[in-house]
Amino acid sequence: MSTKAQTLDPNAKLSWLERIAYGIGDYAGNLVYSAISAFLLVYYVSVVGIPSATAASVMAISKIFDGVSDLIMGRIVDKTHTKWGKARPWLIRASIPLAICTVLMFTIPAGFSMTLKIAYAFLTYNLVSTIFYTALNVPYATLQGLMTTNQYERGLLGNFRMLLATFGTMTINSVTLKLVTAFGGDENSQKGWTLAFIVLMLVFVVLNLITFFCCKERVVEEKEEEAGEKAKGPSVGECLKSLVTNKYWVIMVIFLFALYFMMSTFFGANYYFAQYVLNAPESYSLLANALSLSQMGMMFLTPFIMKKIGKRWTGMIGMAAAGVAFLLTLLAGQNVNLVLAANILKGLGFGCGAATMFGLLQDAITYGQWKSNVAAMGMGNAASSFTMKIGSGLGTAALGWILSAGGFDADPTSASSVAAINTAVIWVPLIIAVIGVVCLLMFDLDKHYDKVVEDLAAGRWAGSKD
Repeated sequence: MSTKAQTLDPNAKLSWLERIAYGIGDYAGNLVYSAISAFLLVYYVSVVGIPSATAASVMAISKIFDGVSDLIMGRIVDKTHTKWGKARPWLIRASIPLAICTVLMFTIPAGFSMTLKIAYAFLTYNLVSTIFYTALNVPYATLQGLMTTNQYERGLLGNFRMLLATFGTMTINSVTLKLVTAFGGDENSQKGWTLAFIVLMLVFVVLNLITFFCCKERVVEEKEEEAGEKAKGPSVGECLKSLVTNKYWVIMVIFLFALYFMMSTFFGANYYFAQYVLNAPESYSLLANALSLSQMGMMFLTPFIMKKIGKRWTGMIGMAAAGVAFLLTLLAGQNVNLVLAANILKGLGFGCGAATMFGLLQDAITYGQWKSNVAAMGMGNAASSFTMKIGSGLGTAALGWILSAGGFDADPTSASSVAAINTAVIWVPLIIAVIGVVCLLMFDLDKHYDKVVEDLAAGRWAGSKD
């Protein structure tokens, strides 16, 4: 066994510094991800002048490449062997080119023809999202499972990750347009967008350096032959087989797919719900902020809850609470105060689910290594990331289909349109909440996990003879 493997405890309890440093990585990631989600289409259409349908098509077509690149990057992480570990080096390798390409993505030359602008947008978007963001985010997700095998600590890491990711989103929503206006004079200034993202990306790089230097990989896999050369490791087929035959990983993939599908339909239709169902468009910000703030507040409490009852039951209670909240929304009718109370309860439920889902995923991947004797940490995270992206994309498409079926484009105030909005905001999330509870009821890995960790620490797996 290597000196590193001897000196680092794979089941270690982590310091608060390391927990926070890991979460800072997702704060940094959301300076890019949330900027794309909230402002890229606005930039393409309002600043550059690209037609909205064309801009949306650029982003939609690129999602196909983005999903495939996750799987490729997962394989690369599994094959990475450096003195810093498997995942950590990619925080350095990817963050600087990602920062540069993000600035370029928001700097389309005004003198270009429309054809060149579209080509430039397609190229830079894919450099950011398909290549460098994937090269950063897949290893970052994998790092959570490599820092420790301790169930509680993994839950805390997932909690800090989602909490600081939310802060990252709030930062982008709060400061981006202010920076653009301060540097450029108005929100449509190309100079303003360029300088704003230079500032944001400098912060982004510094934050990734904090994560790199403060986090350690302790779950070390010895992959060396007697001659000292690195073993080839499992093939892609072996990795995929170990995942699809791992019932706990499959359960988590279904759970994450459903959750991200729901978020796309629910959040995408919320403004329409306030405007056409409640007839109170001014209530949108109040309702949205109530959900976000209660989710954040709950994520401060989930570490204590997880310590008492575990990640699985914390997540299950959260999904059940969210289901009750969607029923309350149904019963509320046009009563904004009741919907507000329901949104607070949804935020509490979502907080429990968000705090636990990635920790549960890492536990499932660890179980798969024990069950099959195949280490597929990178592929396991990448394949689940691919599933989440597919869920999110299909959820967005489903929202469009639901609204179209209700005749929303012709008359958004009609009874059929209101029914379609309610389907997206209430019924789809309610069904997903039930699916989530069922998935977590089946996720009884906590009954076996101590033995899994004990065996792996001793170099054993499920098929060992001793």
